[in-house]
Amino acid sequence: MGELQGQCMCGAVTVTATPARDAVAACHCQMCQRWAGGPFLSFQAAPGYAALGPVQTYQSSGWAERAFCSKCGSALWYRMTSGKHQGQTQISAGLFDNAGGNELRLELYIDKKPAGYAFDASSRKLTGADVIDMFAPSQEGNSQ
Repeated sequence: MGELQGQCMCGAVTVTATPARDAVAACHCQMCQRWAGGPFLSFQAAPGYAALGPVQTYQSSGWAERAFCSKCGSALWYRMTSGKHQGQTQISAGLFDNAGGNELRLELYIDKKPAGYAFDASSRKLTGADVIDMFAPSQEGNSQ
């Protein structure tokens, strides 16, 4: 899949990004549920994405930040700020009209998913402990 052009709900922020792979992920963690009003559906962006407009960031944990439009509040991305995955960015799939063509292949924090909905049973599913083991910086190299 090539470069995508998208925007927030009010159009004040425009985003250009290329998916690193043809897959969408759903995060069910409590922070994403509060931030996105449900699961955060996203794709990993290849390096070189760009966002123009009134972008605000919020340091949501010791290793990641979330970005949103300061005018309408649309979720823009989740970016790793430390650890071996530093710089990896998950861009909100909802910003793009044509990102929905990618299959849902990964669900994060599956143990936090509310019982009221379910996605494709064939997607890879990671628990909260799996995600922490995979992405959180080690205590040895983390000065926080």
